[in-house]
Amino acid sequence: MSIFAKNFFRMRIRHENDNTEEVLATVVETMLESKAKEVTSLDMRELQSAVTDYFVICHAQSKTQVTAIAEKIIDNVRNKLRVHLYHEEGFENSEWILLDYIDVVVHVFLEPKRSFYKLEELWADAERKVYED
Repeated sequence: MSIFAKNFFRMRIRHENDNTEEVLATVVETMLESKAKEVTSLDMRELQSAVTDYFVICHAQSKTQVTAIAEKIIDNVRNKLRVHLYHEEGFENSEWILLDYIDVVVHVFLEPKRSFYKLEELWADAERKVYED
């Protein structure tokens, strides 16, 4: 095993979260309450190359709504679960906002960007769950 792989494995163990399922549920609930479209989770736990346990993906029709959904997720996860965001990206242009909670990585897309990047197809081996509002 390479040094990179050993360090990565240690990093994943160290950051594993006891309430991953609660974070997932809160993110999904917030997306649905915020009128996000096509809310989908990908269970990555069985994939060898996965860097997280879950991806949660949705899209919105406007940049304003993309930002609002992402901000609401941050607020709800922090206030309900006392879990703080590890990393965020994409607020500058609000076409694809990524919220990293280590074990749950959230992707809030502007609709055309979701269609272009097709994360669900890229991770087609992951178990997929689509949520209805």
